Amino acid sequence: MKHNIKITAILLIMFVLTQFIGLYVVNYYSQEGRQLPYGMETPEPAEIHCEINSILDFFKCTEYLYSLVIAFIIAIFLLFFLTKFKAELILKIWFFIVIIIALGIAFNSIIPSFPYSSAAILIITTILAFFKIFKRSFLLHNLTELFVYPGIASVFVPILNLWTIIILLILISIYDMWAVWHSGIMQKMAKFQINKLKIFAGFFVPYMDKKMRVKFQQLKLKKGKSQNQRIKVNVAILGGGDVIFPIITAGVMLKTFGLIPALLVILGATIGVSYLFIFAEKKKFYPAMPFITAGIFAGMVLSWLL
Repeated sequence: MKHNIKITAILLIMFVLTQFIGLYVVNYYSQEGRQLPYGMETPEPAEIHCEINSILDFFKCTEYLYSLVIAFIIAIFLLFFLTKFKAELILKIWFFIVIIIALGIAFNSIIPSFPYSSAAILIITTILAFFKIFKRSFLLHNLTELFVYPGIASVFVPILNLWTIIILLILISIYDMWAVWHSGIMQKMAKFQINKLKIFAGFFVPYMDKKMRVKFQQLKLKKGKSQNQRIKVNVAILGGGDVIFPIITAGVMLKTFGLIPALLVILGATIGVSYLFIFAEKKKFYPAMPFITAGIFAGMVLSWLL
């Protein structure tokens, strides 16, 4: 097991909570007449039930896929470029803006409307984003992450259909394997975010094992002598992409087939990430998306069988 049972349980609980919050937020904005806040234009919905009988039909059914792939490549390139040249302030501002927008979308679906509610939500999300980015607090970080990915997912679900999300999951899983096992890009970006930016796009839980706690207590007893000594802390992480893609898939299944298939996707994704946590070895990096995608596909197949 990569982490102890307690830490593994915390990560899984946060993962599942985010999936259900995401399903609620996505469903809220899928209702007729409900628009994204702050004047954001709601994307033109993709055709839900799309049959492929020819190559032309395939391109029509996956019309948004190519734009998403290109946007994803550009975003990864920019993130890697800024990481390479240690553009910490630009990255923090980037994260700051994205978090404000994502939290605003999520909170707008949860907080009842009242006079100047949009302005109030904007103030709240700006304050939360500021403390999340510029004041390190892993508790606030994880609490806000519960709502960040549902907000982002609600932007993408309308433009996707079943064919698009299946292809997208396969492509993301292939990229994840390459980025972790071959190039090491994921490890480099994660370490840079945690060590330099003091933030991380995903769930982040620092903890000490029994041996570390004993050493920490010994150093505390020495007081002044421990000022120049440091204790190495373990970190359990689950990347944001590993959280958001199951939400997007569940949202697509919800609008296409209904609640039960969406719940089966969440169940499959949870089993996939649980398998990874249980059988992964300590101090080794693993691409989570192949395991999550396998679980998602299993949930899809089960929903069709039922």
